Order: sequence, then structure tokens, then C-alpha cells
Amino acid sequence: MSINKHRKDYLSWDEYFMGIAKLSALRSKDPSTQVGACIVSSDNRILSMGYNGTPNGFDDQDFPWDREGHALNTKYLYVCHAELNAILNFRGHKRDFEGAKIYVALFPCNECAKAIIQSGIKEVIYLSDKYKDQDNFKASKILFDKCNVKYRELIVEKNKKICIDLTV
Repeated sequence: MSINKHRKDYLSWDEYFMGIAKLSALRSKDPSTQVGACIVSSDNRILSMGYNGTPNGFDDQDFPWDREGHALNTKYLYVCHAELNAILNFRGHKRDFEGAKIYVALFPCNECAKAIIQSGIKEVIYLSDKYKDQDNFKASKILFDKCNVKYRELIVEKNKKICIDLTV
């Protein structure tokens, strides 16, 4: 008698947590780049989430979302990245991050890499490393390598999509 009749097309843990990171990214008001992050304990419990956006108190409507122009008139000097927001959104004890993983669509910049390291997160799982030739992303890898933080690209089935139906 065979009892093993469970679904075969369920999500892996990596797909599940990356899906939550991607869902979190949908909260971003950034018109060009939406990034989400999901921090997970070593026993696969969600600790925190975040997305790229404005700092608390900076109205999204007044925010300079431009990518080009004078630095003070672009988003780059102001936006909080998803990784940093996920770390700052956490309401538990810092020790809970020890050995944790963070799931992000884009490989983290050097500033987020420092925050990841300082928080105790030990693994970064990402979908894209499209800025790998820029110095601040090269610096992230140096930081992670020197500080024993693993990083890996999540390889998913080509064109795999997760559809969430919110109708009842």
C-alpha cells in the first residue's frame, strides 16, 4: 500500500522565500527598480521582510525617484535598500539573525553587505548579479568572502512563474 501521494509540484524552501521577497518588492514605489528581501532563520522561519523605499517620514510623493540628474535630485542618496529595511524592520533579538539567510532579487551593494555582515546573517541567496562589474558590488563579494558569508545565485527553472490568486 503506497501512502506517498503528496503533490510533486510544490515550492522548494528557496523558491518559497524568494517568492516572498519578490512579493515584498511589489510594495516599492520605485518606478524603475523594485527589490524585496526576506530574512529566514536557520530552521526556515521568516524573521523579517523589507523592500526598497523612502525613509520613514519622507513622503513617497515628494521623493526624487529619478535615476539621472544632479545627485541630490535622484533617488540614490536617499532610498533605503530592501536588505537594510528588512534588517531594520526586525523586532526580535539580534542573536536571532545568527546563521540566518537573506533572499533578495539583486545581489547586495557594499553598504547592504556591511549591514548583512554586522547583523549576523551568514548566507545571501539572490536571483541576479546584473551590477557585478561595478566596484561597490565587487566590494560586496570581497566583504562576504573575508567575513565568511556565503552567497549563491538561486537557479530556477527557466520561465518559472508563481501566480497568486487573491480572489475568494
